[in-house]
Amino acid sequence: MTKVFVGGSRRITRLNKRIRDRADEIVKNGHTVLIGDANGADKSMQQFFAARHYDKVTIFCMGNHCRNNLGNWSVKPIRSERVEKDFKYYAEKDLEMTKEATYGFMLWDGKSSGTLNNILSLLEGGKKVYVYVSPKRLFVTLSSAQDLMNLLRTWDRTLLSYFERKVRLSERVYTQEQLSLV
Repeated sequence: MTKVFVGGSRRITRLNKRIRDRADEIVKNGHTVLIGDANGADKSMQQFFAARHYDKVTIFCMGNHCRNNLGNWSVKPIRSERVEKDFKYYAEKDLEMTKEATYGFMLWDGKSSGTLNNILSLLEGGKKVYVYVSPKRLFVTLSSAQDLMNLLRTWDRTLLSYFERKVRLSERVYTQEQLSLV
């Protein structure tokens, strides 16, 4: 059974036709959707699946309370030892979705380190990621760290430095590149 980790940036709140068409393919193929409970892309995609009465959806949330579960779907609560509800806290939930997923479908505003972290985690797990890059209004398929670096080649250096601090971009890409040579 194919499981798709659907996620993305909190700044993305509207789904254009191309995104809806791609999501319709998930429904048409009967794939299981693994999705978080955040506002933004998660909530927008939840609205999409709820409007289609699609029931093959599991919501991942931290603890027993989901911020959003618009389709009243089954919930997979993730426990954490962390007290502070920061980037690392929510990344634990995302990592669980990454482990369970067959592939990823990410909606990225080109700035969200959380979405980039999910893309990297999926690639590190040897999984493909279909990414809608909102600023460029295009879909890209990433299968390797090199694919990601080719995408990021034109990004602003200040933003790349931010990614380096937040998700250790070069270290993770380098590690991934080394593993592909083995």
